[in-house]
Amino acid sequence: MGQPDMSHDHDHGVRTNRTRLAIAFSITASILLAEIIGAIWTGSLALLVDAGHMLTDAGGLLMALIAANLTLRPASDRFTWGFRRAEVLAALAQAAILLAVGIYAFIEGLARLFDPPEVSSTGLLVFGIVGLAGNVAAIFVLSAGRGANLNMRAAFLEVINDALGSVAVIVSAIVIATTGWTQIDAIAAMVISALIIPRTLILLKESGSILLESTPKGLDLAEVRRHLLALPHVSEVHDLHASQIATGLPVLTAHVVVQPSCFRDGHAPEILGELQRCVAQHFDVNVEHSTFQIEPVAFRETEAQSHA
Repeated sequence: MGQPDMSHDHDHGVRTNRTRLAIAFSITASILLAEIIGAIWTGSLALLVDAGHMLTDAGGLLMALIAANLTLRPASDRFTWGFRRAEVLAALAQAAILLAVGIYAFIEGLARLFDPPEVSSTGLLVFGIVGLAGNVAAIFVLSAGRGANLNMRAAFLEVINDALGSVAVIVSAIVIATTGWTQIDAIAAMVISALIIPRTLILLKESGSILLESTPKGLDLAEVRRHLLALPHVSEVHDLHASQIATGLPVLTAHVVVQPSCFRDGHAPEILGELQRCVAQHFDVNVEHSTFQIEPVAFRETEAQSHA
């Protein structure tokens, strides 16, 4: 196969998502500034943690925005897939930062349970409502593109966690105002961390799986091998590998041994077309970028030990 097809539909989708990310970044940056002021004024750990969360989210959204721009760059001789993998790297970085914030929030929350500081419930409530309003707006902006790729999923996950954090801050403010129980602020911070950590671990696993070039989820290589072997004139399939460049861009390579007569009667090119159509159409994950090496039986006997 040649260079990947950077289609018009892909570029249009990336540009649309880039606009969504830019709007969400502007909203998040504004909330961040408000929450920093609020945390200083109220002395709230929950608000401070949420501000720290907002700081990482603003950075994450900025990384997502940069990655969205990079994926629009065309392929070259040096970067043969362009910068399509930038969205995976951005998602991995965002998840790692969110995980660090979640762990910090939980540890600091435990410490403050035993030594709670004074917290201004009124200020906490005001800034919690401001944060929630901004989060809801960002969720609305990003929701339509959240399934586009890992980068957009990470960005959407960040604003969802922000919204949940803002709800925790509001609940904390109400409890402090009505009962005077200031430990709720630390508990709210720990709840925020509990919401962050599991989701970030999932995102880390998915992005790490792509970077480790694992077989794409939903693609059974044993089943692929069976389908290929069932094609006429195919006698063996080896060195079968599948990986994923970026979201929605799986690739597959294989060495396929065919009968010697296929090379004499010119049937080999037809077999190549059948192999490519097979992996592009017959599975849950349609592999449009495939590379097959067609080999005679004699060549297989002299080839190095198979990798798969």
